[in-house]
Amino acid sequence: MVFEKKSKLYKLNKVDGLKIAKGAGIAVGGALLTYVASILNLIDFGPSTPIIVGLLSIGVNAGLKLLSGKN
Repeated sequence: MVFEKKSKLYKLNKVDGLKIAKGAGIAVGGALLTYVASILNLIDFGPSTPIIVGLLSIGVNAGLKLLSGKN
């Protein structure tokens, strides 16, 4: 079992930075999927766009979890 060191107060360590970057990547992935769908004129989300971005971000995260499992 790997134990991660906690960051000191008001500072971030490398593990925290990587977690923040991964979360940002997931959020951007959901936003990009929404953007691509609207550019391709597949769907016009209208005022529901923020909700769709959030749901697609959850989908991206779920997909990453499915693909990162061990055999």
